[in-house]
Amino acid sequence: MMLACLAFSGLSSCDQQENYNTISEGNAKVNVLLVDAPAEYDEVWVEVLEVRILPSDRDENSGSAWISIPHESNDRKINLLSLVGNNDAHLGSVEVPAGRVSQIRLILGDDNYLVKDGNRIDLKTPSAQQSGLKLQVNKEFEAGREYDLVIDFDAGRSIVRAGNSGNYILKPVLRVVAETASSIQGTILPVEAEPRVTAVRNGDSFSTFTDENGFYRLRGIPAGTYNIVIEPKEPYLPVTIEGVNLGDGESLTLDTVTLETE
Repeated sequence: MMLACLAFSGLSSCDQQENYNTISEGNAKVNVLLVDAPAEYDEVWVEVLEVRILPSDRDENSGSAWISIPHESNDRKINLLSLVGNNDAHLGSVEVPAGRVSQIRLILGDDNYLVKDGNRIDLKTPSAQQSGLKLQVNKEFEAGREYDLVIDFDAGRSIVRAGNSGNYILKPVLRVVAETASSIQGTILPVEAEPRVTAVRNGDSFSTFTDENGFYRLRGIPAGTYNIVIEPKEPYLPVTIEGVNLGDGESLTLDTVTLETE
C-alpha cells in the first residue's frame, strides 16, 4: 500500500515564470502538503505541529540548522482519511536557500487518535518520536523556483495494535513523493460504491479511496506498467484494469469506470 506519500516519495516543481518575481533572490519556495492512503477505520486524527527542513550544508545536530515551517492552521489536527481523491492538507510554505535539501522532519503532537465503530481510541506515541520523524530528501532546489513537498502518510500501516491490551500505537510510515514521480487519476461511479483503488506492479502497491465525487488520484508512483484493482462496497462488483502504462513524470487520467452490481 501507499503509504507508500519511514518510506517517502517526493517533490514536484512549479515552473511558472511568475514565481521568479515573488521569491527572494537566491531562495527557492517550498509548499508542504499532506496526503493519505486508506485504512480500515472511521477516522484517523493526527496533530501536526510543524515541519522542519535541513539544507545539506548544515549540521543536523544543531537545532538552529533546521528551517521551521509551523502548521498554518489554528486547528492542527488533521483527519488523514479525509485526504483522498484530490484532497490534501496544506501544512505551510517557506523560502529556503537554493541548493540541496538533505532531510525533513515532521513534528507531531500528543493528541492523536482513531475512531472505530463510533468510538474514540487514543493512539500512543513512542517517546523516540517526540523529536520528530526524520526523512531523507536529497533534492536540489533551484533559485527562484517553487516546489511542492508531498508527504504521503500511510494511515493503515502506521497504526499498530499492542497485543490484547486494546492499545493502539502510532508508528508513522511516510514517504516523500519524488520530483519525477507520476500519478494516475480517474472517476469511478456510482459514488455510493466508495471503492478502494490500488495500482499494483511487481509486488508493489499504491492505494487510495475515491472522494465524494467518485474521483481518485494515486500520487508519487514510479513509471511502469500497472494493474488497477477496484474494490467497491457490496453489492458492487470488483474490476481490474490491466496493463496501464505510466510514463516517467506523467499524470495519466483513465476513462471513467461505472461499476455493476451482483
